[in-house]
Amino acid sequence: MFTVYVLKSLKNEKRYIGYTSKKLDIRLAEHNSGNSSWTRNNGPFQFVYQEEYQTKTEAIKREKFLKSGQGRKFLDQILKK
Repeated sequence: MFTVYVLKSLKNEKRYIGYTSKKLDIRLAEHNSGNSSWTRNNGPFQFVYQEEYQTKTEAIKREKFLKSGQGRKFLDQILKK
């Protein structure tokens, strides 16, 4: 099982979109620990949205969509930004 997720920065309200096969609480802890340069400079984060997929291919496809202009509009509507 793969999860596509959206994080929101508590520091500056920026979004991070990714996918993982790990448990979400573990992945959030990794982001908040500052192991990645982007998340280190923009965290801490909270989960604001997630979707489950059976295959990695489906998850990657959805992640790419959510990072596109149409995907950002979709997230804006869902998250009522």
